[in-house]
Amino acid sequence: MNTPSPTRQALNYTALIVITVFMLLPFVWVLFGSFKTQAEFLSDPGAWLPQAVQFDNYVRLFAERGFGTYLTNSIIVSVVVIIGNVLFSAMAGYALAKLRFRGRGAVFPLVIVSMIVPYVALFVPQFVLVVQFGLVDTLTAVILPLLVMPLSVFIMRQFAHSVPFELMEAARLDGASEARLFFGIFLPLTGPGLATVGILSFLASWNNFLWPLVVAQSQKTYTAPVGLAVASQASNTISFGLLLAGAMVVLLPILILFLFLQKYFIQGVATAGLK
Repeated sequence: MNTPSPTRQALNYTALIVITVFMLLPFVWVLFGSFKTQAEFLSDPGAWLPQAVQFDNYVRLFAERGFGTYLTNSIIVSVVVIIGNVLFSAMAGYALAKLRFRGRGAVFPLVIVSMIVPYVALFVPQFVLVVQFGLVDTLTAVILPLLVMPLSVFIMRQFAHSVPFELMEAARLDGASEARLFFGIFLPLTGPGLATVGILSFLASWNNFLWPLVVAQSQKTYTAPVGLAVASQASNTISFGLLLAGAMVVLLPILILFLFLQKYFIQGVATAGLK
């Protein structure tokens, strides 16, 4: 394989650095803005750096606007959604790839079709069902539509093919039950897939705004994105410092999760497309 010339390598690295800087600029602006006062935002001309690093916006966000409740609701919703997607999509992927049952050939195409259907098309039917079951203004209503996502089932079904049939059959001959095969062999061998499903389901639930805005009709059930939109407004005036401070609080768990699981996420996404 030909090695790129030093000049070409330098140009490639320069281009990557420039692209990275442009991608990071909005996040840097949000970080600096979370320390600014409202007067600094309204000043002309404005400045990138705050006049002084102060945490008043963060203190007010939790002490005055009740953001702790919204953050707790988002954590509860995200944890349940992650557990549901990891467990149920792994079960579905295992069944579709490793078990033979009548109608199996028709189930997976239905999963693919459900991935194609726009979310907006399902919005009204889901809301009607939530109303009929009396779940409006509950965290259960926020959780249910995301409890098992078609994308999660697709990823785990693809990963299930990486587990050798010979290994499964050998375990069956040794008397292992299906539960033992699933929990003892299948799940440990599909770790990257589980990590990918966990990250994607976390992002889907943590960043979800429109659905919680409709079904969560009181502040006790607001999630962080909805609560952030409410908390940043006072007397019909947007408090930019509070808004950016809330954005940093919402962004932090995503960064932490991705930093710890990025290796598995990249491996999972790359591998799922090869099956």
